[in-house]
Amino acid sequence: MDEPDVPEFSRNPSELLRVGPGFDLAGVDTGSTPGFAGGKAEGKDLLKASDRRLSELQERLFAQSRGGARDAVLLVLQGMDTSGKGGIVRHVVGAADPQGVSHHAFKAPTPEELAHDFLWRVERELPGPGLIGVFDRSHYEDVLIHRVHGLSSREVVEARYGQIIDFESSVAGRGIRLVKVMLHLGKDEQGKRLLERLDRADKYWKYDPGDVDERRFWDEYQQAYQVMLDRTSTAEAPWFVVPADNKWYARIAVQELLLQALEAIDPQWPPAHFDVAAEKARLADS
Repeated sequence: MDEPDVPEFSRNPSELLRVGPGFDLAGVDTGSTPGFAGGKAEGKDLLKASDRRLSELQERLFAQSRGGARDAVLLVLQGMDTSGKGGIVRHVVGAADPQGVSHHAFKAPTPEELAHDFLWRVERELPGPGLIGVFDRSHYEDVLIHRVHGLSSREVVEARYGQIIDFESSVAGRGIRLVKVMLHLGKDEQGKRLLERLDRADKYWKYDPGDVDERRFWDEYQQAYQVMLDRTSTAEAPWFVVPADNKWYARIAVQELLLQALEAIDPQWPPAHFDVAAEKARLADS
């Protein structure tokens, strides 16, 4: 029986969502679904239909590394509180074999981490060959929060943009393909998601009173994100801004960006390092 047709993106998301010269974050409709004409049901169908492709590419990437290939992928997720970073990890990256995924959620730095350069702890969590790495928040917190709250001087923050560019260039040079995603959530939608956490006992564990404190700095964060995007979206490590009011859209968009990164690597199954016929004969005699 033929499988039903599943809607696809009408235009390449990596082109539609990429941050380039003159990009205006305020001009992005957070409720839009660029390149996808379907609705929630069709989006869920596409997510499910593409799971197998993502899983196979990830397995090939992992297998290829056993033959000495250095390739890896690093998905960097940034966004305001409740923007859906955890959902991306569960519903998109969750399709991959866990042994081929490394995930790290960056929290406030520890005393040990504060004793080093701000990129020190990031370097330690980079994915090894054959892995898909996921950063739930990242080194960009050190320019976003620090800019908004003045945790570092403006001169230090300004210098960090250049340090980040140099660092990511080095990372790309090691065979790690970066996919940097800002999940762009609207303020009204964030308010609805926070209220849902307060209305449901099974969501209390997700609620942090500090999220409301940060919400008061909404405009300042939007400005900080704009500067971050302007300064650190490069050819080697571009930013992609994904409208995130519709969780289903954000998931299929990030899934497609990951698929494109893996397809660009085009990982191959490694050849046998043994004589297949001889091993079959040995097995038959065993």
